[in-house]
Amino acid sequence: MKLNRVEKLVINNPLRVVQQKFEIRRFRKMFRLEPGAQILEVGCGRGAGAGLILKNFHPARLYALDLDFCMIQKAKKFRFARQEHLSLYVGDGTQLPFRKASMDAVFGFGFLHHVPDWQAGLAEVARVLKTGGVYFMEEIYPALYQNPITRHVLLHPRDNRFDSRDLKSALDANKLLLKETVECKQLGILGVAVKTNNHQKT
Repeated sequence: MKLNRVEKLVINNPLRVVQQKFEIRRFRKMFRLEPGAQILEVGCGRGAGAGLILKNFHPARLYALDLDFCMIQKAKKFRFARQEHLSLYVGDGTQLPFRKASMDAVFGFGFLHHVPDWQAGLAEVARVLKTGGVYFMEEIYPALYQNPITRHVLLHPRDNRFDSRDLKSALDANKLLLKETVECKQLGILGVAVKTNNHQKT
């Protein structure tokens, strides 16, 4: 689901970049990702997160994807370090245009709760990850975006939403083992999940 005008203002502001810088630092402490990885960011928006991924993780190639063509156009104007390592795509998070087991890491800065069929989006993350690959995720729960104030201002799917238990169950079903998290069960989660061969209890 594309963002509405208000949420674009929320996401594309300097405070959001500060938040993402903090989250990137936490991600680096949670999991060591070697330079030279193949990385995908789903829901890249105007590219601020992609810039931080390039700077902090030094991938061989970063594929940054968003459903909104206008956001990709803005990302093309972003001044990226390591520009030659970046590829930008317009695409759907439930139908990623990448081969199975082709990515060492996937980043999602709050993309999944925007997807009506979020289970399909998570399954696609798992599909493109190699065994041992890692999903770096930041997600928020309905209490933050479906309360009496925000549900009239921000545009999100109304049905088929996930809370902490739902998300962890779906991660397990997709063989994504949570390694470390920072979570408020009413509000949201920041964490890393590693693709395994077997289902794990989270």
